Amino acid sequence: MNCIIVDDEPQARKLLNTYLDAIPGCTVVKVCRNAVEAYEVLQTASIDALFLDIKMPMLTGTDFLRSLKNPPLVVFTTAYDKYALEGYELNVVDYLLKPIALPRLLQAVEKIRSRLSEQKAVASADDHIFIKQDQKLLKLSFNEILYVEGLQNYVRIHLVQQTIIAGYTMKLFEEMLPAQLFMRIHRSYIVYLPAIKAIKGNMVELAAISLPIGLSYKEQLLSAIKRM
Repeated sequence: MNCIIVDDEPQARKLLNTYLDAIPGCTVVKVCRNAVEAYEVLQTASIDALFLDIKMPMLTGTDFLRSLKNPPLVVFTTAYDKYALEGYELNVVDYLLKPIALPRLLQAVEKIRSRLSEQKAVASADDHIFIKQDQKLLKLSFNEILYVEGLQNYVRIHLVQQTIIAGYTMKLFEEMLPAQLFMRIHRSYIVYLPAIKAIKGNMVELAAISLPIGLSYKEQLLSAIKRM
């Protein structure tokens, strides 16, 4: 489980880093002093969990979370309990009050692991996948999927005949799909490669829609198209 810590208080950062380093399976990728540093990490690293202070200079933790298109799972860490309702509305995994005790942190880590486990595919095969949706297992054939759009802790799956929303992060859903058929073309979009009709500039044209290509994804996309 890859984590980052975001807190403007040196002692709070140090304590949380020490605790997480001691928990088997947890890797602290980066300890950040503010939201700007954390944003840079999220652009380049694969992060499963974000331990986020709320009251910080420059940008508060809640405003930072709202600004993220596809955030990892979030645990708020704060000295103030007045933000608990806001944390619930933002669908955070847990809410830890400082000073954070190790047993309480362990509970939060288990909640994260449970959420990650739930988000993984239940079963998959060469031509389809099963996902959890509305308390049932839903079979999706790969050739039914046109593209996947990332929401906050959810994905909107655009199928040939309908659109559904499922409780997966963009990162986890991408891992569930076969790389030879699906590719991330933008922070917010995964496309079914055989559905691409044309590429024009920095846009991908599907049957009835055009999607933007992120600059960091374009070269990889063009290479994949040439191999098809």
